[in-house]
Amino acid sequence: MLIRLLLLSLFVLAGLARAEEPLPPEQAFRFSARAVDSKTIEARWQITDQYYMYRDKFKFAVEGGTLGAPSYPPGKIKDDENFGKVETYRKEVKILIPVAAAGAVTLKAVSQGCWDGGICYPPITQEAKLDLAAAGIAVPPAPTSARAANVDAGGDETSRIAGLFKGDNLALVLLSFFGFGLLLSLTPCVFPMIPILSGIIVNHGHAVSHLRAFVLSLAYVLGMAVTYAIVGVAAGLSGTLLSAALQNVWVLGAFALVFVVLSLSMFGFYELQLPAALQSKVSDTANKQGGSLPAIALMGALSALIVGPCVAAPLAGALLYIAKTGDAVLGGSALFVMALGMGAPLLLVGAFSRSLLPKSGPWMEGVKKFFGVIMLATALWLVSPVIPLWTQMLGWALLLVVPAIFLHALDPLPANAHGWQRLGKGLGVVLLLSGAAMLAGVLGGAKDPLQPLGFLRAGNATEAHGPAFERIATVDKLDARLAEAKAAGKPVMLDFYADWCVSCKEMERFTFADAKVATRMKQMLLLQADVTANSDADKALLKRFGLFGPPGIIFWSSTGTELADLRVVGFQNAETFLPTLDRVLR
Repeated sequence: MLIRLLLLSLFVLAGLARAEEPLPPEQAFRFSARAVDSKTIEARWQITDQYYMYRDKFKFAVEGGTLGAPSYPPGKIKDDENFGKVETYRKEVKILIPVAAAGAVTLKAVSQGCWDGGICYPPITQEAKLDLAAAGIAVPPAPTSARAANVDAGGDETSRIAGLFKGDNLALVLLSFFGFGLLLSLTPCVFPMIPILSGIIVNHGHAVSHLRAFVLSLAYVLGMAVTYAIVGVAAGLSGTLLSAALQNVWVLGAFALVFVVLSLSMFGFYELQLPAALQSKVSDTANKQGGSLPAIALMGALSALIVGPCVAAPLAGALLYIAKTGDAVLGGSALFVMALGMGAPLLLVGAFSRSLLPKSGPWMEGVKKFFGVIMLATALWLVSPVIPLWTQMLGWALLLVVPAIFLHALDPLPANAHGWQRLGKGLGVVLLLSGAAMLAGVLGGAKDPLQPLGFLRAGNATEAHGPAFERIATVDKLDARLAEAKAAGKPVMLDFYADWCVSCKEMERFTFADAKVATRMKQMLLLQADVTANSDADKALLKRFGLFGPPGIIFWSSTGTELADLRVVGFQNAETFLPTLDRVLR
């Protein structure tokens, strides 16, 4: 209760602190423009809550063409103490402006607005460059940093999510991010945590109660949630994905070794025990606390950093807001709540795993061996980004074949075998055949563990995974290729990738490999930034676009204009990704 009261006090104080300080006009009235067609420009202002703009203060001019009379939407009448009864706009205003021009123009917009707190700003001038011939999207006025540009642009999903923080309803913001967390719990980022937590519960034995299992699960989830909040805030303030620094062979190898040690103990090779002098004391403490809660919380923290370093739109939106405003209280709270949403299914796993455990006896030993295999699989999955493909496939083959032998896949069934024996043998045969196929793939040089016999088919393996990308390692190289693409009138797609990024590999396997998607991608210059090493050059590329890690995709039109509202953060399937490509190519 004290912690809740403290957090509530921090939220209130943070809100009051923000309310007492007016925003700079560029942030209070966020300007952008786009060419609706070759004869019309749409000027748009996104107006922060508690701010408003005057209709009669708008003025427009253009370089490279001639403007007609603007078309204003209806506003609301306000009895202003400075100007009397005037028409004003809140939330958002879009103004259509006729224009006569042959190609590229520069729109200059003059506007004026006020803050409800008692401050009126002087008129400000903002500019946007547009290509009317291509009906492209304008580049917003240059803000103070690349990250600020992404928040102010407000076009892509990440920026819209970041805009949630600008509202006054803290409960709605936190509830939204809890919902985002529930959705993220259905992604591959969270799946590996299920066998980890289940193994912890099983390792406590059959005597564990429902309440104790739930407490153990809660400690794991809270460790994960606190870590997400701390690392997320640090990443937002530093401008990089800190968990990427942990994705190297030494860290992943050490963490995988922990799972190997735990799995071998479940197979009965040894008992993991403290020295006798400490065992009694620790046992008493653990029983009182419902388990070694600090150790389990630490396991949850490590899982959050190493098992699930995914960046999706909700997480990226929170980090964008933190990076721009420095409001670590609100941003960190959202990340904490989002992680709780991600962990909600894990709490169900912990609470009901006790009910799924059989009574003491031979079955219990079988369950422990099952989770031993799951932990070995988790260890192999952890190190898979940093080991050769043939080693991965050999490991999976062994994990399929060896359990199949123990399930009597090669042994004849007795004539009076009961149903469970027949089911076990059937499962063993399936595992044996799958493992044999994986071994054949290793010998045949297969390139895909999910299709180990794919080498038997004719065709180009590269095409099966979508069009090839050109790797870009530095900002200078990127700028050079963008300039060449602009001169050639070719749109550009830049993909941020990392070996440890599960969603990146999903995009390659399921989205880029789709025939319709691949056809459209071949009409673009395809660039890829591999940020696996998290080097200084990688960080510079991420910071250039206000990203905190992969996956992230940036587009440029054939005229060289960055299409900020078409950014893709996180995994998208082919059906969702296709309309984005169509908008880039139109």
